Amino acid sequence: MFWLLLALCEATVLCAQTPAAQRAITDRTTYLADVAALCRVDWPKNRAVMIVCHGHSVPAGYFKTPEVRTLEAYPHLLRKGLAEKYPHAVINVVVTAIGGEDSENGARRFERDVLSLRPDVVTIDYGLNDRGMDLERAAIAWRAMIAQAKAAGVKVILLTPTPDLGKPWVDPADTLAQHAEQIRALAREDGVGLVDSYAAFKQHAEAGGATEALMSQRNHPNAKGHALVSEALLAWFP
Repeated sequence: MFWLLLALCEATVLCAQTPAAQRAITDRTTYLADVAALCRVDWPKNRAVMIVCHGHSVPAGYFKTPEVRTLEAYPHLLRKGLAEKYPHAVINVVVTAIGGEDSENGARRFERDVLSLRPDVVTIDYGLNDRGMDLERAAIAWRAMIAQAKAAGVKVILLTPTPDLGKPWVDPADTLAQHAEQIRALAREDGVGLVDSYAAFKQHAEAGGATEALMSQRNHPNAKGHALVSEALLAWFP
């Protein structure tokens, strides 16, 4: 299935995407309304809600490499926030992220490692590592994962990358900014959710905040940085 979807996504890339860039991001107050409704069902009629966080070292919880702080990373912070919002819900947040991985490798194992868990929601976060490939290759991989998830009836939230302070990351010409913009376009194109981590960190900097205060090393957020991401994720659960 992966290779068939990959071929279809390659064909899609060849088509002009200008109309997608003009679409609005899907409404965060309604996109996960069905998942939120599940979270509000009391025992004994409830069931476990499954959220999978897929991606690279950031959702995997790497702080200053090789140190891993799972309980301070955004997947765990999301789980904690959801428990407060829905105190009667059984919510599992599973991390399938692998440090150092890019979206092509993540797409190859998406069905085996992610969809096999039968998630209700999947988050995808690969922008930071996708700078090692061109935008077209990254788009093909992201589209393959989105298509597989949607075909399985899974809601998808894409994440733009957190900063890399070793580069001029706020420069629109920087590859990180370009991948962030492409991820926004993919969210519009496919009608899925978007957490704009890149914009959240940029707004913090433009308001006079020190980006270094949100980072554990140049390319990994610290607990404060992860909190920015988790707060944006929580906003998608009405």
